[in-house]
Order: sequence, then C-alpha cells, then structure tokens
Amino acid sequence: MKRLTRAESGLTPREYKTLAKLSTPIKIQDFLDGFPMNWEKKKETHMSPRCVLHKRKAHCIEGALLAAAALWIAGEPPLIMNLSARLGRGDVDHVVALYKRGNRYGAISKTNHATIRFRDPIYRTPRELALSYFHEWFINETREKTLECYSKPLDLRRFGTDWITAEKDLWNIADALSERKHYFLVPKGNWRYVRKADKMELKAGMHVEWKKSNTKT
Repeated sequence: MKRLTRAESGLTPREYKTLAKLSTPIKIQDFLDGFPMNWEKKKETHMSPRCVLHKRKAHCIEGALLAAAALWIAGEPPLIMNLSARLGRGDVDHVVALYKRGNRYGAISKTNHATIRFRDPIYRTPRELALSYFHEWFINETREKTLECYSKPLDLRRFGTDWITAEKDLWNIADALSERKHYFLVPKGNWRYVRKADKMELKAGMHVEWKKSNTKT
C-alpha cells in the first residue's frame, strides 16, 4: 500500500515528522501511552490527529485516529473499529485502531484502564480480537460485563485526508463508525450465564492511569 506523503496529509513538516517516526504499532502505542487521558472537562471532543498533537491529550477515538494516521503514513491501511457496550447499562463504547502482521490482527488502544489496552497481532479475525476484551470489560459499581458487539472495521481513506488536520471535532467519523454494521458477541439468551467480575477482577478494574483531578487531563 502507498504511504501517505506529507503533501497529501496536509500536516506541517514537524507534525509529519512526529507521526512518521511512529513506524510500528508498538511505537504508536508507546507514543499514545505518554499522553494524558482527555477527560473532556469543558465539552465533548472528537479531536483530529493534529489537534491531539497540539493539545497533548486524547481519549479512545482520538487516540485511534492518530494511530490510524500514523499507520497510513507508514504505508498501512488506516482502520478503526468500534467496541460497543450494552445500552442502558451506564457504560460507553471504545474505539481501537487495527493493524495486521502475518495475516493476524492486533489493536492500538488509548485507554485509561488497566486491561482494555494494546493487543498483539495474534487474532485471526476482528471478532477474535473483540472477544479478547470481553472478560475484563465490566462496570465497577455493578460488576456486570457489558461488551456486546463490535463494528465492521472502518477504512478512514473514505474520508480523504482532511480529517487528519481538521480544527473542528470529527463527529462525522464518529457517526459513520456508529452506523457501521455491528456484530453481536454473546449468543442470544446467553447473557444470563455470564459471570460478574469477581473481587480480584474488580480490584484490577479500579486502577486508572490518569485521574480526572490531574491538571494535564
């Protein structure tokens, strides 16, 4: 696949150089891990990769978009995937960037939690990858597991390149991802057999990387 050039990306030389250095999924993940969590203290945001570079913070879809841009610059498809929580349970979705190595999928994930993070490229399908998040995805207050479905991967090339440098929030991409076909993970009728998180799992789930009180978030 053709690498995205600086001229095509619309990025400044400095911005492009920063992303071009992130030549592997591990380097991209390490870079994102250095950013504080965007707690959206003033308003909801869906920042572009350029805005993330300038603001120096990100939440999941913002991190996934930056990762996708870096992958495109490295000559890989800019793919993202939605992981969707059960409605009415007080939980939120999570978005990851996908990559492949040796015909196996992995994921780059910007998260504030201890478990729903980077995935190594060992999964044969997006479904297998999505399932790897199921057991550690729960609500601390109720211990209920809530990951319900995953989306068909979205190739960001369909949006051209303006999303990489947009100054406005990218609600159009968020909406397009939500509207993608989603596939259920739990067979109909099997939710009643799903065990709640135990005490040790709950203890692990309490750990967060960036507290909301941190002034950098």
